[in-house]
Amino acid sequence: MLARIRKNDTVVVLSGKDKGKQGSVIEVFAQKGKVVVRGVAMYTKHRKARKSGEISSIKKEEGLLDLSKVMLVCHSCKKPSRMRTKRTAEKAIRICGRCQEAFD
Repeated sequence: MLARIRKNDTVVVLSGKDKGKQGSVIEVFAQKGKVVVRGVAMYTKHRKARKSGEISSIKKEEGLLDLSKVMLVCHSCKKPSRMRTKRTAEKAIRICGRCQEAFD
C-alpha cells in the first residue's frame, strides 16, 4: 500500500487550534494514524533538575496530530490537494488531484 503522507512532505492543518498552518512532516506513525509536523501542535514540557549541577528548563515540543487533520500540499500548484495513485510498470506514484503532477 502506498503511504498518503511521508516524511519531509509539506502539509497544511485542516482543523483544530492550528488550522491553516503549514509545516514539514518530521515523523509518521502509520499504525497509530498519527503524524508530527514541525511548528504545529506545540506543547510545553517542564524538566526538573534531578542531579546537582543540572538545570531546570522549559521546552516546547511538537505533539501528535491525526492523519485525517492534515492534507498534502502540492509542490507545483502550491495548494492543498488530495493525493491519487497511478501505477506504472515499476511502481506506484503519488499524483496531485488538482494539477495531475507527480509528488515523487
